Amino acid sequence: MFPEQRAGDGASVPEWDQKEMPFTEHLRELRNRMVVCLVVVGGLAAVLFWPAQFIIPWMTHLYFPGVRLHAFGPADVIIVEFKFSIYAAVVLGLPVILYEIWMFIVPAFHPRTRRMVYAYVAPSLLLGLAGIAFAHFLVIPKVTAALLLITNQVAEETFGIESTMNLILILLLAFALVFQTPVVMVLLARIGVINVTMLRKYRRYAAFGILCAGGILAPDASPTTMLLIAVPMYVLYEISIWVIVLLEKSWKREAAYA
Repeated sequence: MFPEQRAGDGASVPEWDQKEMPFTEHLRELRNRMVVCLVVVGGLAAVLFWPAQFIIPWMTHLYFPGVRLHAFGPADVIIVEFKFSIYAAVVLGLPVILYEIWMFIVPAFHPRTRRMVYAYVAPSLLLGLAGIAFAHFLVIPKVTAALLLITNQVAEETFGIESTMNLILILLLAFALVFQTPVVMVLLARIGVINVTMLRKYRRYAAFGILCAGGILAPDASPTTMLLIAVPMYVLYEISIWVIVLLEKSWKREAAYA
């Protein structure tokens, strides 16, 4: 399957045997990789479901001090605990999810190119945790304070646990995913979908799109919240460009010796 060929540096490396897969094989591979993702997320969710009953009250006290949340249905608390375990499992399972997506969409690339995805597994988890930390320390306190201020001006607060925790969990998950931008962009650059010239050329359009996204995603529609969402997204975009610039040099050296 891998007959030997001579590399540029004189070392013996296996020749890449590229074979076209039939459509049914692609579907089978997609199914297998989806099953892996579901098993990982489901397993993590099962482990996280029990501690959810302790973490949710802590989060409530942390983000809404002095506010007592109410359950408007007998299943509200169970639903919230289930959602928390699923969202947390997705964040912790991001490395596996990204790996499975990568291995499905780039089967035609050289094995050396495919194997380099391992280098991005750990950074994806660290970036996800960084996104959660950013939301926890900067975004959510600002959003909840603004929403409480707006509510107290016109109504008496009676918050349901499901809708309230949905807001918190969605913000945490959203920033965990947004902070994956450098990993995704570097992988796309590595396989040639994007490049530095393209990213710099469309920088203004990217900034405008990110600003619009920040305005849409801001729960309280305030400029402060919009900027708290948009600024890190654009900073990650710029960081991705510089990371790709640095890595392109090593990619060119690898191509020269291939």
